[in-house]
Amino acid sequence: MGAVQAQDYIMAKWAIGVRLKNQSEKNIEDAIDKWEILRTHVLRPTWHFVSPDDIYWMTKLTAAKIKTSLKSRHKQLEITDSILNKTITIIEKVLADGKNLTRNDLAQKFREKGIKTDENRLSHILFCAEFEGIICSGPIKENRPTYSLLSHRVPKKKELGREESLAELARRYFTSHAPATVQDFSWWANLSLTEIRSAVDSIKSDFTTDDTEKGKYLLPGSFSWGKNQKASVHLLPAYDEFLISYRDRSSSLHDIYNKRTISVNGIFFPIVVVNGQVSGLWKRTIQKNKVIVTVSTFEEEGKTIKNQIEKKAAEYGKFLDKEAEVSFKVSGIINIGSVSLK
Repeated sequence: MGAVQAQDYIMAKWAIGVRLKNQSEKNIEDAIDKWEILRTHVLRPTWHFVSPDDIYWMTKLTAAKIKTSLKSRHKQLEITDSILNKTITIIEKVLADGKNLTRNDLAQKFREKGIKTDENRLSHILFCAEFEGIICSGPIKENRPTYSLLSHRVPKKKELGREESLAELARRYFTSHAPATVQDFSWWANLSLTEIRSAVDSIKSDFTTDDTEKGKYLLPGSFSWGKNQKASVHLLPAYDEFLISYRDRSSSLHDIYNKRTISVNGIFFPIVVVNGQVSGLWKRTIQKNKVIVTVSTFEEEGKTIKNQIEKKAAEYGKFLDKEAEVSFKVSGIINIGSVSLK
């Protein structure tokens, strides 16, 4: 997929788990601790999971535009190039020899050198260090994420030229997110339409197009719609690629449900997807060895769909190594049921 949006760390682990067979949260956490998956700011100024093989060329491709977009905010925060260079020197020193420090630990190191970290300055300092290829996610320490030097975690750089990087990113996106438009890709990659169109032109021989009233969609030549006519049901996490990776989401999200699914300040809630359509929301509550999955559907669903939702909740419980209990809510009416995974 190239990159999976991951600012909600707990939900982002499920974004990986839901796309793989027989995986657990622990397996994914182990992969993160073993550097098989990295979490960093890339594409847009937000967290993403990326592969170590992709982190250098992908960061180099997208960092410049992000840094340019932050200049006015940095001026407001009085974050100068001199301050950023000073913070990088500190980071390289305190994280040397494979050390890992939490966000708060790094903030303390900065303050000791007279660098302000309040008013969101710390966030900007840290993701600027990520854009420069200095740091990335480290192992979890006492249930808290840490930072490590990228050069320590991924000593071998895989670098591509800019045109090659654009083509590779386009190939990843349209293979894993199809059907999608050039405008969708431009939003996801946070690159100019000029570069996006150039990238699409370079790979178009491997893709087909589908012209619709909503625009021209690209699909890989190997794409198949399949013949499965059974109901398709998924419980997808907050900020899932299914929604957030498209500029136009109308094919899967009806306008009347948009405000219930995405808040006015851009928060994407966990979604219930039935036959490709966002049909409700869900949330989780952890209680010792049990996870309670509360499902709020936009309309009353039939027994078949409810049974499928219960099965998906059971899969999520298994992912967490917990028993799952499901409650359904429609227009204030709650019907309680449970699913045992033991």
